[in-house]
Amino acid sequence: MSLARTINPDLQKERNQCTFNVTELTHLIDGGAQNTEERKKREEMVLKEGIHIEEVPAEYLSHKEKYESAVKKACLLFKMIRRLQEEENTGMENYRAVLGGMLGSAILQDGSPLTLHYVMFIPTLMGQATVEQQAYWIGRAFNLDIIGTYAQTELGHGTFIRGLETTATYDTATKEFVLHSPTLTSYKWWPGGLAHTANYCIVMAQLYTKGQCHGIHPFIVQLRDEETHMPLPGIKVGEIGAKLGMNGTNNGFLGFECVRIPRDHMLMKNSKVLEDGTYVNSPSSKLTYGTMMFVRVVIVQDMCNYMAKAVTIATRYSAVRHQSQLKPEYLVKAWQQARSGGELPPTVSYLSRSTTRRHPPWDSSLEGIIDAFHMVAAGKINLCVANIEKRQNLGMAYEDAWNMTSVQLTAASEAHCRAILVSSYYEETKQLVRDATPPLRVVLLRLVDLYAVYWALQCVGDLLRFTSISERDIEHLQGWYESLLATLRPDAVGLVDAFDISDEILHSALGSYDGRVYERLMEEAMKSPLNKEPVNNSFHKYLKPFMQGKL
Repeated sequence: MSLARTINPDLQKERNQCTFNVTELTHLIDGGAQNTEERKKREEMVLKEGIHIEEVPAEYLSHKEKYESAVKKACLLFKMIRRLQEEENTGMENYRAVLGGMLGSAILQDGSPLTLHYVMFIPTLMGQATVEQQAYWIGRAFNLDIIGTYAQTELGHGTFIRGLETTATYDTATKEFVLHSPTLTSYKWWPGGLAHTANYCIVMAQLYTKGQCHGIHPFIVQLRDEETHMPLPGIKVGEIGAKLGMNGTNNGFLGFECVRIPRDHMLMKNSKVLEDGTYVNSPSSKLTYGTMMFVRVVIVQDMCNYMAKAVTIATRYSAVRHQSQLKPEYLVKAWQQARSGGELPPTVSYLSRSTTRRHPPWDSSLEGIIDAFHMVAAGKINLCVANIEKRQNLGMAYEDAWNMTSVQLTAASEAHCRAILVSSYYEETKQLVRDATPPLRVVLLRLVDLYAVYWALQCVGDLLRFTSISERDIEHLQGWYESLLATLRPDAVGLVDAFDISDEILHSALGSYDGRVYERLMEEAMKSPLNKEPVNNSFHKYLKPFMQGKL
């Protein structure tokens, strides 16, 4: 059945009432009309290649098939970019335009196993390698004679760079560096393309010369044989397993068992190790982290694209989604009853105490905080009713007045729900702990305090508006909050252990009862179908022919 390309009338209605020139904003976002024209031309040219078209949607593929499809698409995509460069005689512009824009995510929706080759491997060579090293390595990298990635993060270490454990020890006798992973937590973990795609890698390791550690430095290490793609001796490499997304990125782990590399495989543009092991310091230690700073900028740019997609989907869907007919009630009606002296149900009985604007003195006790939440909810409901009535007095229909006040009504509903939750939590806990032992009673009541104080600090603007809280009171709440956190800290694990969720039900390597996080992560990674063979068949079908210009 063919679907005619007709515009939903509700969506078209929204477009018809737009007050600005959409094309003008497009040009502004793109940086000018010429850039928009070039982008649209590039998109049309790339999408015409049909690389993004899938015979079987990715959702129906196995984890292994998703990777193999991503390798195929990535090779075809870069082959196309090469052709465009030859035709247009451009440099890296096409790579950045395709990989860093909407096009890349359209073609490789679940990530590309070659991205880090261009985003981190080559930029690191440009920024960290000597002129001589660049002359050799960058040419090979640009021609895709080799495929590289960048390995810094380790299984047990994230942003704590100084705590990385991988070592590179200089052997003056052989003029080589010996790379070694002394512990499981020292295994490199997460680099894209590392698992089965790359055959070279920039490795960040602790440099040791003459028995002294000189901190983190970059080394270029061959991981796999350039012909067979088999891992080289001492190289322990594989995939980290399925993730929530980006499963085509081929994130991997990497360990070293006394792997030797030549001295000139240390990137020495900034720091150097002479043949006799003498260390020549860099003018700035910050230069070593240039690649990571660059890639963080790239990540922010990518997130802008994903957010643009998300907000486009949400806004268009909101314009065509029909909800139930408006039936103004569940809080406005209760306020009107309270104002006229009517009887109220228990959940809104607090409104009868709050129909005046007078604020009692601030009470820093738990009960005082709960009363304050009731005052906030009542104050917001009062404002909603006042605005609805004001709009009605100006001639607006009740339903329209209600709809125009919907943002405030939502805020009032949230405030009401928060007041109910805090007060109910307190009352129920008081009943619950009556028969508990004193130590447990204390902990459970502290949790109520923590919950109430946390939300009081989160909603401090509302409290300033609708209660008599002062700056000194807020400081007191902050001190109370921090004290509660410190006091409850020793009980944190015991509290979650009390849920008594078995590991089989929890199904989490990170949250298992025994805390063997890194061992379990590695065990789970080894279950990946891609780790059943050291060389994936996509290397022989796509990567190798592509690298040799035969694809």
